[in-house]
Amino acid sequence: MSEIIHFIKKNTVFCVAAFAAFVTAFFVPPDAEYLSYFDWRTLACLFLTLAVVSALGNVKFFTILARKLVLLSGNLRRLFLLLVVITFVGSMIIANDMALITFLPLGYFALSVTKNDKYMAYLFILQNISANLGGMLTPFGNPQNLYLYSFFEIPTAEFTAIMLPPFLLAISMLAIACFFIKPEKLSFHEDFPEKFHVKKTVLYMALFAFSLLIVFRIIPFWLGLATIPVVLYFVDKDALYEVDYSLLGTFFFFFIFSGNLARIDAVNEFFSALLAKDTLLVSVLSCQFISNVPSAILLSQFTEDFRSLLLGVNIGGTGTLIASLASLITFSEFKILYPEQTKKYLLLFTGINVIFLVVMTAASKLFFL
Repeated sequence: MSEIIHFIKKNTVFCVAAFAAFVTAFFVPPDAEYLSYFDWRTLACLFLTLAVVSALGNVKFFTILARKLVLLSGNLRRLFLLLVVITFVGSMIIANDMALITFLPLGYFALSVTKNDKYMAYLFILQNISANLGGMLTPFGNPQNLYLYSFFEIPTAEFTAIMLPPFLLAISMLAIACFFIKPEKLSFHEDFPEKFHVKKTVLYMALFAFSLLIVFRIIPFWLGLATIPVVLYFVDKDALYEVDYSLLGTFFFFFIFSGNLARIDAVNEFFSALLAKDTLLVSVLSCQFISNVPSAILLSQFTEDFRSLLLGVNIGGTGTLIASLASLITFSEFKILYPEQTKKYLLLFTGINVIFLVVMTAASKLFFL
């Protein structure tokens, strides 16, 4: 019994997702349509990127790179700004979840080697918001954008025009949040690696570039699954063992949960009635309970107001922990590193995200629509 309790405490979000999927399965019994719920490409990209990032971590790549960032920034405030900007821009290019998987380790090592672990929760939360909101500007910046961009056939110029104002507001708010950090001078631990393991680092960077080509849909994901794990098995087997499989399981069960919700008539009727009143507000609130990607898929069936829906499911990625699957990635990583600070993280996460959610929703209602 104690082992079960320990497992639940260690994998809380995974267990909640599994329970939610199990409950909805009573209303929508498993059938062949379940297979259509899963975004197999997203799951494959997550697995491959997590594995390669683990391998890079094992050769101290992020530790060395963190040192370079610390030297470049000079003080703690500039380091925060630099890490937030990198994550923000990265999410525009490689999508929000991949940006977090790539840059959270960088933030962790940058603060840990300078003995600033006390700011780790704040940095992770700002990086999380950066990834969620930075990806809003481009159609491929996050999964819900890509889906709505294709579903409504939104012209690229119009898409950019809709998302640019909240994008600029997000940049401003994140910059202000960084200025709450004092510009303290940074110093290193005494024992600090100076050199890369060149051959392995080059190989892993090549694998990382290969995984990015999969993210950009240049290479099919099945080719990555057939290649990257095999290479890592022979070069760094530990990297495969270190993948956060509970995170992959969380995504798996959330796909079942959201897919089942979309097939429950009462849920559909409920959202149809609400969307007729206020698409923006309903989409923002929907994200808080079933996450932004499922909300985009579900609500797109009942409205033609793609402008409000697009704004809502992007802004709605802030707020609760399940508002964005990218937020689950951040929480999962933080919980592994600092399991004793989980409650502190959740309180700080909720407070900061609610501020962003309220300000950006109000601005959208008043100025962006």
